[in-house]
Amino acid sequence: MRSGGAARLQVRRRLGVRGWIYAGRYGIDRYLYVLQRVSGLGLVLYLLLHIYETGARLRGEAAWTATMALFRHPVFVFLEFVVFAGFIYHALNGVRLMVAELGWLLGAPARPVYPYGSSLSRHRPWVYALMLLGGVLLALAATDIFALPG
Repeated sequence: MRSGGAARLQVRRRLGVRGWIYAGRYGIDRYLYVLQRVSGLGLVLYLLLHIYETGARLRGEAAWTATMALFRHPVFVFLEFVVFAGFIYHALNGVRLMVAELGWLLGAPARPVYPYGSSLSRHRPWVYALMLLGGVLLALAATDIFALPG
């Protein structure tokens, strides 16, 4: 007879990439975790693109002007908004994770009694509040990034 952890690992291996995303019994917290990973990878990719962009300045003014003209294309403007959205999500979720890790605002620890309770329900107000703040910040950014000239 296999233990529960080994069985779950077996299910994840069988699911492949879907197993990496599959939330199982963790629900929204697992999806937040996956989005934290994806937004972090996106920010690293943006950093590499930013290094390329600033490196164009070393090739002269013509190369710099051509690179800047490329980044004014609507596709890159939209991608700039996506990068900003990833940054906002990554920062706010990171703050939530630090607060949870440090045990702030979660109340006094309780004696563990079977069936063990989870502190996930105490994290949920933080999730909703920070995502609401993220939505407000994204709306403000959208009005600035997609503002019509003139």
